[in-house]
Amino acid sequence: MTEPIPSQYESLLGEIKERIRSAQLVALRQVNREMITLYSDIGRLIVARQEGDTWGKSVVANLARDLHAEFPGTSGFSAANLWRMKLFYESYGLNEKLAPLVREISWSHNVVILEKCKDTAEREFYIRSAQRFGWTRNVLVHQIENGTLKIGEFLPEYVGKMQFYLAALDDKVKLEGESPSIGIILCKSKDRTIVEYALRRALSPIGIAAYEITDNLPAEFRGELPAPAQVAKLLENISE
Repeated sequence: MTEPIPSQYESLLGEIKERIRSAQLVALRQVNREMITLYSDIGRLIVARQEGDTWGKSVVANLARDLHAEFPGTSGFSAANLWRMKLFYESYGLNEKLAPLVREISWSHNVVILEKCKDTAEREFYIRSAQRFGWTRNVLVHQIENGTLKIGEFLPEYVGKMQFYLAALDDKVKLEGESPSIGIILCKSKDRTIVEYALRRALSPIGIAAYEITDNLPAEFRGELPAPAQVAKLLENISE
């Protein structure tokens, strides 16, 4: 005859499962940091050997072939990825500000940002956002391709895009009896005169606002907003 399960068993099980998940997450993060450090070091070695020498693509191709032969069960050392490691080191290796940050997101996230973002400021924005909000790779791609939170100055063409989105929203989503949709464009900075001219003949209600990034959520909003993981999941569903 089996013994009855104590009333506190479920609580104990829950605590242990949470502790296991927490330890697994810490371990995964550590493994990721070590892998990013390895890839950066490989990029550094390639850059160092290439200086003063005339290297063709065949050298990296040979490296990829020989590394695959030496470590047959290890992925990530294709010729294309070795070139990415070189570019990765050239972009971040000597950047004291970004070098620690890129180790907090996955290699696939880093590759997306490295290849799709044009400058250091844009890359920093998406590195921080991906880490802070837990974006999946698909969400990250979606955010970059749609020009998320507009990290530079306001541009007049943003109004045209917003009018398109509002028209689609009103046609496909707005219910009968609801008011027309209102658009808000957030930019790092704005010029009042340019904004006034851009909006003068806009048919849809659109607002332009500048923003500042903060790491601290005001106390009054805590508990009112969804968790970062929930937001990431919703955005992933939209991108699909």
